[in-house]
Amino acid sequence: MAWIKTVPFEEATGKLKTLYQRVTGPGNNVDNIMMAHSLRPHSMEGHMALYKNVLHHSGNKIPKWFLEVLGVWVSSLNNCGYCVEHHFSGLQRLLRDEERGLAIRAAIEARSPAQAPLDAAQQAALLYARKLTDAPASLVESDVEALRAVGYDDGEILEINQVSAYFAYANRTVLGLGCSTKGDELGLSPNNSDNPDDWGHK
Repeated sequence: MAWIKTVPFEEATGKLKTLYQRVTGPGNNVDNIMMAHSLRPHSMEGHMALYKNVLHHSGNKIPKWFLEVLGVWVSSLNNCGYCVEHHFSGLQRLLRDEERGLAIRAAIEARSPAQAPLDAAQQAALLYARKLTDAPASLVESDVEALRAVGYDDGEILEINQVSAYFAYANRTVLGLGCSTKGDELGLSPNNSDNPDDWGHK
């Protein structure tokens, strides 16, 4: 559901149908954030390629569950309930520790990452993501140096940056077009991280 016209799976033709078939979950379900692109299939293709490569690629070193934490954090800072709900469900599925996941969410909702059951490096990543989200022009080289100081290498810092930046984009797509979770199945994601071309949601 969105504020603009969208094309349902059953009515899709041509390139849009092909893309829908690539991103579907069970029962041919297409997440509303993807369906919001249906009038411009090329932008859906770009969005999905970015999402898959930034968050669900085997080349990443940072655990996927923590990349999801970053996504929930950035989405919460942007007051994007759609992405919070989707990615918190994904986080819980990956973490397999409901109590810890709920504690992380409580800290996020309190805007107090120091209360989350996360290690010092993960806490530092959340601080960087917060600054990038709330005041991107205020970032300085010492912000990156702080991430190195807690053990991240530069490739991992790039991962933190890209996941945080991706969610800023996704949040604005959702909030600007009025996407809701109505009809979506929460927590599904492209799990085949070894194949960047596999976009299927399971």
